[in-house]
Amino acid sequence: MAQFHHYNYIFEPIKIGNMTVKNRLQFSPLVCSLSGTNGGVTREYLEFIKMQAATGVGVVNIGATSIDHDTGTDYVGELDITDDKNIIELLRLSEAAHRYGAKISIELVHAGRGANPELLKVPEAIAPSPIPVSGGYTHIREMNYADIEKIKKEYADCAERLVKAEFDMILLHAAHGNLIAQFLSPLFNKRTDQYGGSEENRWRFALEVLEAIRNRVGDKLAIDMRISGDEIIPGGMKIEDTIRFLKRAQNYLDTVHVSQGLIIEPDYAFYTMPPLYHPHCHNVKYAEAIKKDSKIRIPVTTVGSIMTMDEAEEILASGKADMVAMARQLLCDSMTIKNAYYGQNEKTRPCLRCYECTPERICHIRCATNPMLGREAEFTEVPIARKKKRTVVVGGGVAGCMAAKTLTERGHEVILLEKSDRLGGKLHEISCLSYKIDMRRHLEWLIHSTMSCGAEIRLNTEALSEDILALKPDAVFIATGSDRLKLPIPGIDRENVHHVLDVDTGKKKTGKRVVVCGGGLSGMECALGLAMEGKRVTVVDMIPAERFAHEATPHTRGMLLSLLDSYGVEKVGDSRVCAFCDEGVEIEDRNWRKRILKADDVVTAFGMKKNDALYQEMKELLPEVYAIGDCDLVRNIKRANQQAFHFAFEC
Repeated sequence: MAQFHHYNYIFEPIKIGNMTVKNRLQFSPLVCSLSGTNGGVTREYLEFIKMQAATGVGVVNIGATSIDHDTGTDYVGELDITDDKNIIELLRLSEAAHRYGAKISIELVHAGRGANPELLKVPEAIAPSPIPVSGGYTHIREMNYADIEKIKKEYADCAERLVKAEFDMILLHAAHGNLIAQFLSPLFNKRTDQYGGSEENRWRFALEVLEAIRNRVGDKLAIDMRISGDEIIPGGMKIEDTIRFLKRAQNYLDTVHVSQGLIIEPDYAFYTMPPLYHPHCHNVKYAEAIKKDSKIRIPVTTVGSIMTMDEAEEILASGKADMVAMARQLLCDSMTIKNAYYGQNEKTRPCLRCYECTPERICHIRCATNPMLGREAEFTEVPIARKKKRTVVVGGGVAGCMAAKTLTERGHEVILLEKSDRLGGKLHEISCLSYKIDMRRHLEWLIHSTMSCGAEIRLNTEALSEDILALKPDAVFIATGSDRLKLPIPGIDRENVHHVLDVDTGKKKTGKRVVVCGGGLSGMECALGLAMEGKRVTVVDMIPAERFAHEATPHTRGMLLSLLDSYGVEKVGDSRVCAFCDEGVEIEDRNWRKRILKADDVVTAFGMKKNDALYQEMKELLPEVYAIGDCDLVRNIKRANQQAFHFAFEC
């Protein structure tokens, strides 16, 4: 008999402790910062949890939640699970998850040496050993026995509180360099007492925490543990160390959740929070290694850049893990799982892995391509407009496509005019670099979803004001994008001086030595692409070198800079480009010293300028005219989508 989908594993139930989970998919824990300033459950938080459960996952994991707000908090906007008076609010969350047949878990954490100093309520952070975070907080003291007993009790107290709040599971955070991980790690635990030194001593704190929790809650709550298969940092935990620890810890555990890296140490955070430069499924090898050990008896969950249901199915089918945890793809499109179930994967919006969803420690969760994320309480649905309007959208790039789809969904009549023979705008050029797999997937979806949204799409149609007026629109959305910025620098028209987009797309080839002029994200990503081809690359800009690619989100920027260093890309800051010459690029530093950066070819990445001429004309001719995307302000995909959605939502 024919099936409506081809997934034999991801939708199979699994037993964890005393509970049965409906499928093999988890919403991996993430920080959303949607609680109130006192850690209460806001309507925004409740609707966010409902959204997660409604995706169809078997388990919703609430992200990093501190068990001690005096010494252990690392994020603003965490839930407060440290007081019995909050149980009644926490019950709202478990009820919301259970409504959709999902189990609900919460990630219990103490940040230790990684605690946010602005949130500490005591003069010093606490840790197994007073080792400062690289480039970060230095006021850290070694935990004494009273501290250890207090923290163990607080873990157990919080677990018992969650039983009363009808949670199904806890996820004990022993990964990414948090407190328990600090005790486990030979690099960060330099104690000489019974909690340090030998491997068994370094395990002691974690095992005692597990024992305290199990003694308190029995089998009323399943216990999961998040752990780094490899801390990556030299001297840290490796997969062999993790496996030996799990053989002991599994006596208290019902399952284990395997990640990697150190969120606490900036140079290793991008292994924990993997941006687009990582391959998909990059943590699976650690889960697979644990699964292969015959002495590990508990189910194993893998996580990390698992972006499609086909990838999840392959992992489970090949026995590399028992469960798969995903977050960013489900945030990008909450219908991902349901589309797979009904055999409609082509409808799913692919995640860009840009990490715009978690840019800073103080933020509300947002998405570059899903403007409703984090606003579930505000946008429960896209409403039908009270008055149907005839609308014209000029430009079929990111902003134009978002406007056309949103306007159509609201019930308006929509005509989209695109001067080229295809939709997608600048995405066709900026998605060409070899590592931008996710952006190419997104571009394909963007074109398909817009062409099929119900709007009238007119390609090869350049919009002039008189043509727009002839359509008799009630509202016009101008999304004419941006043009290349060309600076009046001597020699810029030389044959060996190329625009960054022409190099990225392969229209222009470069020699062995290349100078990229422009230390923004586009210039730095181009430099990486060239370096990966074996070119000797130098990047120069007027801004200090330590601010190169500053517009990128922290984890994206961290990995980009690390990759550039590994490929030997030279960064020259505080220097102005004076001229392009036979030898290469003439530059001048802040002390007016000039020199030549030798190059066979030069790439200019000076940015873009908005193309708003049509908007300036149209706003004088009609009362309801909107400039959206780069036409309004040259920024990024997130801003273009958010602005287009909001204007179309209000139209």
